[in-house]
Amino acid sequence: MKQHPSSSYVSTESKQGMNRDSQVISKVKPKPRITHIFAPEVIKTDEASFRDLVQKLTGKPSGSETRHEKTNSPPINKQRGKYTQTENDVHIRHGERIKEESGEIFGGEDSSSFVDLIELPLLPLKSSHFSSWIALRAMVFFRGVSALSKLRSRLVQQPSLTSTVRWLQIETSSDLDLHSQLKELIPERQERLKKLKSEHGKVQLGNITVDMVLGGMRGMTGLLWEGSLLDPDEGIRFRGLSIPECQKVLPAAKPDGEPLPEGLLWLLLTGKVPTKGQVDALSKELRSRAAVPDHVYKAIDALPVSAHPMTQFTTGVMALQVQSEFQKAYEKGISKSKYWEPTYEDSLSLIAQLPVVAAYVYRRIYKNGQVIPKDDSLDYGANFSNMLGFDSPEMHELMRLYITIHSDHEGGNVSAHTGHLVASALSDPYLSFAAALNGLAGPLHGLANQEVLLWIKSVVDECGENITTEQLKDYVWKTLNSGKVVPGFGHGVLRKTDPRYMCQREFALKHLPKDPLFQLVSKLYEVVPPILTELGKVKNPWPNVDAHSGVLLNYYGLTEARYFTVLFGVSRSIGICSQLIWDRALGLPLERPKSVTMELLENHCKKSA
Repeated sequence: MKQHPSSSYVSTESKQGMNRDSQVISKVKPKPRITHIFAPEVIKTDEASFRDLVQKLTGKPSGSETRHEKTNSPPINKQRGKYTQTENDVHIRHGERIKEESGEIFGGEDSSSFVDLIELPLLPLKSSHFSSWIALRAMVFFRGVSALSKLRSRLVQQPSLTSTVRWLQIETSSDLDLHSQLKELIPERQERLKKLKSEHGKVQLGNITVDMVLGGMRGMTGLLWEGSLLDPDEGIRFRGLSIPECQKVLPAAKPDGEPLPEGLLWLLLTGKVPTKGQVDALSKELRSRAAVPDHVYKAIDALPVSAHPMTQFTTGVMALQVQSEFQKAYEKGISKSKYWEPTYEDSLSLIAQLPVVAAYVYRRIYKNGQVIPKDDSLDYGANFSNMLGFDSPEMHELMRLYITIHSDHEGGNVSAHTGHLVASALSDPYLSFAAALNGLAGPLHGLANQEVLLWIKSVVDECGENITTEQLKDYVWKTLNSGKVVPGFGHGVLRKTDPRYMCQREFALKHLPKDPLFQLVSKLYEVVPPILTELGKVKNPWPNVDAHSGVLLNYYGLTEARYFTVLFGVSRSIGICSQLIWDRALGLPLERPKSVTMELLENHCKKSA
């Protein structure tokens, strides 16, 4: 007989020899199986309602519908939470007795309902009844296991449930408290930082070139920023989640609504997607911190009404500084290891108070000082919109989206870097954020928000709303040839269309597709990038977040472009303050990069030539 090519001959003389006619059986390598894991979503319940909830999820009738009243069933007597039974409670025909009790408890043989175990006697009164008691207890246990199994199977079989129900959990008070969550996370992160520094402190991240030094440190890695990371092609990710992913997993005020900013704050601080209960608790805490002292309003009122909104807003933030818990704690000699706690207190209070101050500035300048008080029944974004004077549900949704996507854009931008830099000197969050706002007010940063809308309106004023593509091209070239830039296009890091622009575009397509200014923005999206590419001087010709936000705000009635940067400032507090807390928790040092003169650079280059 021919030997199989893959077989290996083993002599029959060996102790464990293989038969000459045997052959090796090769195993087929199994294909990998992908298991999809969903983030948990909490259904809040209590002990009394837990069984009915599970019955509802498993498709079983609840309560009295599943129970068959049996007049011949022996009663179980309840006395002050304890249960007693008489000698007649256990029948001689053990099998019938067990079946009778199980029918009463489970509502039928095929029922998968949960059981109130407390309704069963804890121990039989007579040893002769012990076997019946054990059997009954076993049946109760396995019926409970069966209920859980069927619940899991039903979640798999029904996509509608799978998308809404991930797990059942009863939240504790510590689960809902952001401070408690951080207190648990910080020691682990401190150890990670210590290990990273001790084991890999000498690893190089790249080379510094003269271009980087002279070009605004573009491309130079030099900051630790935990909350977000900006990829040139993918755009921003908040703790690893893209904007579309955040829109899917972060809790919203309504089904399929925009994310609540409180949810993003929780995500940036903890790295975890919060439950709706956690977001509601955080929203409640922010409302409790939102009261603004009278002296803040007086400080703002000391300025001319004609002062720029950002000037008035920053003045208000500086006036809030007198309540700084960090400053008080530092003056009392607080331990360095506890710096993060008063920083946390200041940061949450600042985030809570900013919408109140910002709304006061808006109403003072544009609405004759007629202030609208905060509404404690509303979430962060809706409350801000309402205090400004815009109470439509769509505007509330827009404000939630606006705050969320403007909250953070890693640490290298002017406002974020400024806040981090000033705080590294142990300036409190109020002083640090006021400095950040002054950076945000620059035309090359946050002020571009207003410049876009003003430029778009200038296009309409000169060419009309029904502008053709050719007319728009001519106007773009006219702007560029005059030595100006087309505002809202290009970015220092991004090399593709800003995802923040795209999510605003999707919002517009859903809510205002026929708005003339939105249609003009859509035309600009088609016209401007090819022109900038042809010009050859722009690395990124695509629109950024500023190219769209002003048009959305304008549609809902917030037409005062000079105020737009204040909205940006309120939003950016979430990202900056989150990082300030981690700066102090991780013990990050004073920031002090090395600077050089032009002469030193010239001499260095001559030596290197």
